[in-house]
Amino acid sequence: MSYQFRRIEKAIEEDLKSKMVFISGPRQCGKTTISENFIKPNGAYYNWDAAKHRELIKAGKIDINKKIWIFDEIHKYKSWRNYLKGLYDLHHKEHKILVTGSAKLDYFKRGGDSLQGRYFFYRLHPFTLAEYLAKKNLNYIKAIEDLELNSSPKIQNALEKLMLLGAFPEPLLSNSERTAKRWRNLYAQRLIREDIRDLENVSDLDKLELLYEQLPNTVSSVLSINSLREDLEINFKTAANWLKILERNYAVFRLSPFGAPKIRAVKKEQKLYMWDSGIVADEAARLENLVALHLIRLVHWFEDYEGEKFELRYFRDTRGHEVDFIVIKNKKPWLAIEVKKTASSLDKNLKYLLERVKIPYAFQIHLNGDDSYRVPDINGSVVRIISAAQFLVNLP
Repeated sequence: MSYQFRRIEKAIEEDLKSKMVFISGPRQCGKTTISENFIKPNGAYYNWDAAKHRELIKAGKIDINKKIWIFDEIHKYKSWRNYLKGLYDLHHKEHKILVTGSAKLDYFKRGGDSLQGRYFFYRLHPFTLAEYLAKKNLNYIKAIEDLELNSSPKIQNALEKLMLLGAFPEPLLSNSERTAKRWRNLYAQRLIREDIRDLENVSDLDKLELLYEQLPNTVSSVLSINSLREDLEINFKTAANWLKILERNYAVFRLSPFGAPKIRAVKKEQKLYMWDSGIVADEAARLENLVALHLIRLVHWFEDYEGEKFELRYFRDTRGHEVDFIVIKNKKPWLAIEVKKTASSLDKNLKYLLERVKIPYAFQIHLNGDDSYRVPDINGSVVRIISAAQFLVNLP
């Protein structure tokens, strides 16, 4: 399995010239591999999970002669924030600092921040279709607004691999369904019994693992915490807390509903998606999950790299009308996306939403077939029915 360049690497290299860089994201999505590439020609790598490295960090004996210091999993060190603050304040003119770790970095970012102004923050994702194909950087907003119909058998085949193997580097780049299955069997166990065990206060890891195994069945439906807690025979508070723990550790992510009172949108009901789309058994739900991964990557890219305000939500109203995804740009709806397994005429729920809310661009995407065409505009919205391969290859 050969190494494949990740698009985020160029951005990290740019930002290391002025500040520390933090990389957060799901376990085994490539954070350590990327950081190791920055060791050459004059860097030092320290992994908190390695006893020898841990002692060097605690004793203040890191190699002062190296120009870049890379700290992996250092968030497991109780005093990691003060440690990095001291290093940066003393040495940032002569040394670069790259920090990688799990969702604790992201979680810490939302709270009080003693490192404010000293770092840039990135979230690394599993592969997107464009990244897997090593597609060159695009102007992503222009690519979507003036989308070119650039599908090909190569692009369609790549999408089929993402659907079959999942988007994480090891199973995807192995090109082996057997390897992907074996990797997936171990992933949850390592996530829960290593990362979550070390970082969170959970007394019953067995039931947490059972919860994780049940969650793929909820993808594409409105999440019911009450149903989950009944199945596991735990109380509501525990189930809700465990979901937050899984979110903090990049096992799942949730979307909140979009909409104003005038369209009777629901307010609290959420939808849940897996960071490992390959674990979702139902093909239609797996496609929706894979699209969700691409769209959350789009949102995070604009937030982390461009500094733009983006959100990903979904639409559902009290009458049951539902549209899979709404991308919010600068607090206004910008994209509406409905996902279908097969090509079909324009979905009535998407049409219903567009007639009531001004959304500049709307796509109905499908897995099977390469038909693509523009339907008449609705309330000023440019509407296209397009293959998933054609749409996703234009995202970052």
